[in-house]
Amino acid sequence: MIRLLTEKGVHDYSWVDISDPEKGELQQIAQAYGLLEQSVQDSLQPDHLPKYERLKNYTFSILRLYSSDNDLEADTVQELTNKIAVFINGNAIITIHRKEWPALVKIKERYVDAGECKSPLHVYLEILRATLLTFEEPANKITGSMEYYEEHVFLKNRQVPVLKGLYFLKRKVDVIRRILLLSYDIIDQIDPEENSNAYTRDVRDLYVRQQNIFDSLSENTNQLLNIYFNISAQKTNDTIRVLTIFSVFFLPLTFIVGIYGMNFDFMPELKWKLGYPGVYLLMAAVTIAIFVWFKRKKWL
Repeated sequence: MIRLLTEKGVHDYSWVDISDPEKGELQQIAQAYGLLEQSVQDSLQPDHLPKYERLKNYTFSILRLYSSDNDLEADTVQELTNKIAVFINGNAIITIHRKEWPALVKIKERYVDAGECKSPLHVYLEILRATLLTFEEPANKITGSMEYYEEHVFLKNRQVPVLKGLYFLKRKVDVIRRILLLSYDIIDQIDPEENSNAYTRDVRDLYVRQQNIFDSLSENTNQLLNIYFNISAQKTNDTIRVLTIFSVFFLPLTFIVGIYGMNFDFMPELKWKLGYPGVYLLMAAVTIAIFVWFKRKKWL
């Protein structure tokens, strides 16, 4: 569906928005604005990563925004984010996306209709800023999830599927970090040192903040995973330690019982009147001796 958000007669530029595009609609727009076929094909790829290209007649970029309607186990670029392609020149801006994004209408009503956006570049900056803001919600959710898992790792039993949850948490953080990292070229191009202004610096500051947040989240998830494995290894070692202590107690007792279980005719203890209780006293003495030894060594 093609809709004209801004007409050139009303403003100094036009804004064409294409939602869930059909092939004929894209060909029509490509011919009208002189877009290359390769750029149009890139705009149709659902899993295309962020990119920035400066061509002869226009600038083409692909942005990715976080989609909040995904399930908890979504962990790929296509599952976690939606794509929006932007073509921009001095007279027009064209946005192409498969799913509706209400933020575009809000940008039109708040900035374009109010006369604040004087050029297509300014509209593009607002779109880029809106895409970066979509990552604030997942950052807050991931932070809350990490606090939940930290509580279960350190303070509670591990009946909940901690490892599975941490895996998907780590995957989400890594995917978003990758998207932000690949978006650096876009930020660097729209905010060069020689042509920087308050709007471009604001977008760069927002990008740096998001990048720092997800860098910190990535480090925290890796540390939490390492702590989880260390605690699991420690609990395994404690279990083995307890079993080893029990085996040390029973090993000499088993040896004594094994000796008296041999069927020999000439075993002097067999004829003793107090032989039976004597063996029990011997085993009790061995057990007490082992217990005292362990206590002195501080193994118990």
